[in-house]
Parts: sequence; C-alpha cells; structure tokens
Amino acid sequence: MGVLIGGIGSSHAPSISHAFDAGHQDRPEWKPFFAAYAPVKQWLVDQRVDTLVVFYNDHLNHFQFGAYPTFSLGVAESMPVADEGAGPRAFAPVPGDADLGWHLATSLVRDEFDPTICQEMALDHGIMSVLPLLVTLPWSIKVVPININVLREPLPTPARCYRLGQSVGKAIGNFGQDTRVVVMSTGGLSHQLHGLDCGFTNPEWDNRFMDLLEHQPEVLSQASHADFIHRGGVESVEMMIWLAMRGALGHCDKPFKRIQRHYWAPMMTGYGLLALEVPS
Repeated sequence: MGVLIGGIGSSHAPSISHAFDAGHQDRPEWKPFFAAYAPVKQWLVDQRVDTLVVFYNDHLNHFQFGAYPTFSLGVAESMPVADEGAGPRAFAPVPGDADLGWHLATSLVRDEFDPTICQEMALDHGIMSVLPLLVTLPWSIKVVPININVLREPLPTPARCYRLGQSVGKAIGNFGQDTRVVVMSTGGLSHQLHGLDCGFTNPEWDNRFMDLLEHQPEVLSQASHADFIHRGGVESVEMMIWLAMRGALGHCDKPFKRIQRHYWAPMMTGYGLLALEVPS
C-alpha cells in the first residue's frame, strides 16, 4: 500500500534557480534561504521517500494560453527541464512515477475531477527551482507533477484545490504498491510583479497563512481569490496551491510533527517553507 509520509509547502521563483546555478548558496543574502532546506532534504532521505507528488503551476513553459488546463497530471517515465528562455538548466531529466500517476488519474476521475493526462511534460521553475534543494543528485526521488491553473481565468477556487488534495491523499493510501510518498505544493507567498504595487510583500499575512494552513486549513479553503489578492498581491493567488498539499494530509487527531518552518522576505516575494510529518 502507498504510505503518505507528510507534506511540504514551498515558494518557487526564478531567482532561486539563478542563485543555485550561480553557486550563491553561501552569500549572505541567500544563505538563510538555502540553509532552511537542509533539514527537509535530510528528512526525505531518513524517511526513504520514493516519490514526490508535486502541486505547482506552469508559467507558460509547457502549456500556453491557447490550451491551459485547470488541472493536469504528468504520468511520464521521464520529464525534461523546460527551456525558460536561456536554454534548459544543466540537469538530467527528472524520473517520473508513471504507475502512481496512472493510479492517481483513475482515482481523480472517479472522484469527478477531470485532469488533463500528460504523458510528456517539461518541468519549469514551478518545480525545478525547489527540487534540487530537496533531492540528492543524480535524482534519487521520482516526481508526479500536478499543474494547477492560477494564470488564466476562470481559476479553480481555493476550496476546489483543497478537495483535489483530499482526493490525491485518499488515492495514495489506496495505491497497490509499497511506495513512500510525500506531497508538495509550490507557489509564491505574497508578491506582486507589476503595476503600482510592484514589489509588494506582506510578511504578517504570509506567516498567518502558514499558521492557518497547519492548524485550520478549512478557513483558507473558504477564502476567495480576492481575499488572497487583497492581502498578498495579485500573484499571491498561487498560495491556494498550498491548500492541495494540506488537503492531501487530511485531518489528524494528533499534531503534525513540524520538520521545518522558515520565512524570509528580502526581495520581490515572500519565501516560505513548511514541512509536516503525518503522525504515526
């Protein structure tokens, strides 16, 4: 049976990729950020995790506005790194878990979700800005990507994202193979990248969001897109992707074991990291 070990929520941003590739991990402006991921990376090793199911959003690098699905699921055996304008980054293709992917596809459709099934999928910084910080190279963990549309109206609601995660969590528990799984969501916390409020961040709201995500996710699931945008800027609607991860973890009578919680807001976006282990 599939075993759901826990969940990770993380910001993603092209700046993370640029800093990693340039070897800036020990520079003062980046060291706190990169250091925060080390305990989570070790946790994945210690827990012998086989597969990450990653909720994220593609930034018009695999999908285009001419055909941008609400939800899409990657079931490829191998996924290349997307070229985001300057050539693909120097990573080998990421191994997929097609068996788990097809199982999730079947379970989601039975739960009346209708994801677009992708047997070919290129991964952009929505996944790749974070994955090298968490997974030993060469890639030691498989990935099943689930793209959520936060770019083009109509967007799924926060409640819909939360229910998607619940369906994925249930399906992992029903998987017929002995696979150890962690679910992860990536997306910016507060940020706005254009207009009069370009550069806006709201650290108070970002930390409140992580409090609610851990302890009262139902409150966040009832929020509107406008609620997120008002508190965190236009692009912060990506925060609702984190609800899919939390939905997958479900309700626990015991508190989660908090592996890591970190927040850092030095630039154009709030960077957050939250890793939770499901109690045994």
